[in-house]
Amino acid sequence: MLRRTLLCTAAALLAAPALAQDSADPVKVGFVYVGPVGDGGWTYEHDQARQAVEEHFGDQVETVYQESVPEGADAERVMTQMALSGADLIFTTSLGYMDPTMNVAEKFPDVKFEHATGYKTAENVSNYSARFYEGRAVQGLIAGEMTETNTIGYIAPFPVPEVIRGINAAYLAASEVNPEVEFNIVWVNTWFDPAKEADAARALIENGADVILQHTDSTAPHAAAAEAGDVITFGQASDMSEYAPSPRVSSIIDNWAPYYIDRVQAVIDGTWESQSVWQGIEEGMVGIGEITDAVPEEVKADALALKEAIASGETHPFTGPINRQDGSVWLEEGETADDETLLGMDFFVEGLTGEIPN
Repeated sequence: MLRRTLLCTAAALLAAPALAQDSADPVKVGFVYVGPVGDGGWTYEHDQARQAVEEHFGDQVETVYQESVPEGADAERVMTQMALSGADLIFTTSLGYMDPTMNVAEKFPDVKFEHATGYKTAENVSNYSARFYEGRAVQGLIAGEMTETNTIGYIAPFPVPEVIRGINAAYLAASEVNPEVEFNIVWVNTWFDPAKEADAARALIENGADVILQHTDSTAPHAAAAEAGDVITFGQASDMSEYAPSPRVSSIIDNWAPYYIDRVQAVIDGTWESQSVWQGIEEGMVGIGEITDAVPEEVKADALALKEAIASGETHPFTGPINRQDGSVWLEEGETADDETLLGMDFFVEGLTGEIPN
């Protein structure tokens, strides 16, 4: 009887590592970044979340990262190196990493992958993103109420659904409070290039924009606005508070830390499963940074009210009546856009001028 008990106990101990990560062996977590960790925006916030993972788990976790990795073959090489070096979980943090992530994941079925802002999954690949368009709506309201020239400049990186959603949401919110507003969009074809971003901001300002919105990742547009004077800006992905209280009057803040901690914990516990996650203001993945004193109190109150209405579900930034750019009906009165349409959005709403590049 004693021998049988000992054998059962030994078998249970041998089986335990298959259910959860060996507590004596730290989980190795890799991060692949499209920009430098000091970009002050997108990559900066992802790296802040990586550091939060280290602080939360201590010796249970080892993290590694590679910054400024181009989207494409270089990304696949970096991910492969991380997997070969023993990474248990790899976060790939840019849209253009989607296919490289899928390719590498197929070669390393025992490694877990988390891809940001894409739509593909596999047994060992999850995707996650934030509803940035909710924050863009809040920014658009402030922009629409504060512009004096009725011209708002928008620096756009690539014509992908995430960016198009943001432009549409900002415009709809701005035009609701200011029907005279116009958006001037400059496509820079990069997520991070301070020189291009600064040039785009200057061109927009020269053409009458007194508000600059951006979906690019550097603080260069804020510096250009500060030089010009009488122009306001909004932080992208991070608070960019070094330019507060003006020209940066508020910001969208990407808060990845809770998600990263949760997913690392799942690997430790042996409960990680593939999933698709799209969270917004309500869940805290999208934050609205401090609205500074450069914003009039009544405008600030309107912006905070919109933020709370979005968080509670009372308001959705895409609620009809809304037409497409060509005047055809998209959403009827009271109708709300479904996630499938939003995830594939490839059109401008009525009132926006210019074409979406191919």
